[in-house]
Amino acid sequence: MADRYVEVMLDKRGVRCTAKLLDDRAPVTCAAVWEALPLGGDVYHAKYARNEIYALVPAFAADEPPLENPTVTPIPGDLCYFSFSAAQLGTSSHGYAPQAAHREHGAVVDLALFYERNNLLLNGDTGWVPGIVWGTVVDGLDGMADACQNLWRAGALGETLSFRRP
Repeated sequence: MADRYVEVMLDKRGVRCTAKLLDDRAPVTCAAVWEALPLGGDVYHAKYARNEIYALVPAFAADEPPLENPTVTPIPGDLCYFSFSAAQLGTSSHGYAPQAAHREHGAVVDLALFYERNNLLLNGDTGWVPGIVWGTVVDGLDGMADACQNLWRAGALGETLSFRRP
């Protein structure tokens, strides 16, 4: 199979990077994401995990991918896939407004980009939260990391995170 790539973009900021799909390590997840592209939504900064931005989208896979290529310590450039029930993300400690769009869906997928080191996927409410590493950024990570830090400091309101085919 030829290498496949996705474009990851902070739309309002006009910043993008390119990631290679890890078809050899997470084939089921890569296939599900690829078939569902384009994907995206409001961006959130997950400072409790350290250096992560993500978007929540309705579940899109016919069958939920298995926990392939898992990690609880993502590295810079990792794209991760997490699956949650809307109830799991319904606590006020997560900071979502009561009218958050993901609450309308039974299952929610969190598509995340990790942009810097020292990440640990440990949630105070639920414990370890392993993610599926399905892609790795191969171009544009430095610019995206700067934009992610700006997002953390200046705010995410009105910004979207998109994943699409190049």
